[in-house]
Amino acid sequence: MVMAKVTEFLTISPATIILTLANTLILFLVLKHFLFDKVNKVIEDRQAEISQSYDEADKAQKKAETLAAEYDEKISAAKEEGAQIVRNATLKAQQRSDEMIAEARVQAKGIVDSANDEIERERKIAINQLKDEIAELAVSAAAAVAEKEISVSDNERLVESFIDSVGEV
Repeated sequence: MVMAKVTEFLTISPATIILTLANTLILFLVLKHFLFDKVNKVIEDRQAEISQSYDEADKAQKKAETLAAEYDEKISAAKEEGAQIVRNATLKAQQRSDEMIAEARVQAKGIVDSANDEIERERKIAINQLKDEIAELAVSAAAAVAEKEISVSDNERLVESFIDSVGEV
């Protein structure tokens, strides 16, 4: 008996198979109507949202790359402009330095020329004073010699010879 019950339980009946298939089909249709369509819609919405996010990310990345390129360009231009400003400032400084050196040379030459002129003037004054003193001495000497009876022509010749020899000094 127990064995009959076990074999009865293990036997396959066509009605059970058909009912099981019908139950499975009904369950599938119910799940499809209430669950699969909604799950598929959620999945499709999520895929659309993800695609949109990727598109936005691609646009943002392209914009960022464009901005980075523009910034790099601006930085390069600013660096070049800075270098040009430094070059111009260096040139201006060099020109100003050259001008100052030239002015200093002109001033120094003027001072040297002025000093040379002053020296020459003082030299002439000193020579003239010496000539005057020598002439006075010569006149005194001539007067002393005149007392000793030297002729006028010898006196003049001696004075001129003396003055000429002093002028050469």
